[in-house]
Amino acid sequence: MSVDLIQVGRVAGAFGVRGEVRITSFTGDPLALVDYKTLQREDGSPALTLTAGRAVKGGVIVRAAEIETREQAEALRGLKLFISRDRLPEPEEDEFYVTDLIGLAVETADGEALGRVKAVQDFGAGDLLEIIPAEGGATWYLPFTREAVPDVRLADGVVVAVKPDEVE
Repeated sequence: MSVDLIQVGRVAGAFGVRGEVRITSFTGDPLALVDYKTLQREDGSPALTLTAGRAVKGGVIVRAAEIETREQAEALRGLKLFISRDRLPEPEEDEFYVTDLIGLAVETADGEALGRVKAVQDFGAGDLLEIIPAEGGATWYLPFTREAVPDVRLADGVVVAVKPDEVE
């Protein structure tokens, strides 16, 4: 995946019988996908050109120029959708995009290395940072809350974390 592409959604499947597509949105406002209009594949090639859409729980139902039938829509199930990073608005001060966390070092406030952020997951109860331990071994999860992660210093490439008791 190119570093300048940000995943903004994933095709969940067909909706109805007229070629509409259900997309799970990873944006704050699901309808932002329709505003972006042209969505890309992971390799940067064109994926979908959105012509209309409406918000539904967890995403959007869209019409796309490339899709005319339910079968075509269903064939795209699982397709990851991206936009170029430069199309996103700059985050406010003390804000960042979740994708900016991936690869950052995870340290305690005292500078003890805990690992690196491998991914940001959400299994339904809120965001979790998946951490690759500094000493190797199995990844572990850290709730992405103010209590567990009191500071994110993007410029320094560091996530400051409260070391969980379970982590040696």
